[in-house]
Amino acid sequence: MPLKRTVMRSSKGTKLYAVRDAKGRFKDIQSYKKAHSMDIKRKSKAELAKAKAKPKAKAKPKAKSKKAKR
Repeated sequence: MPLKRTVMRSSKGTKLYAVRDAKGRFKDIQSYKKAHSMDIKRKSKAELAKAKAKPKAKAKPKAKSKKAKR
């Protein structure tokens, strides 16, 4: 299950993600910049399944082109 994060700002104005536990207490506080970059780098289960199901196609050999004789 994905974590639910609340976007907050620090006293200096930096964006933060606050992760809470089931009781609503702060479990972790992450900087938005670091958390967002890791979200972009990480692949979801759906992306991994799609990549696994679709194997890479082999490269086709190039066909010889016919040149017109003069």
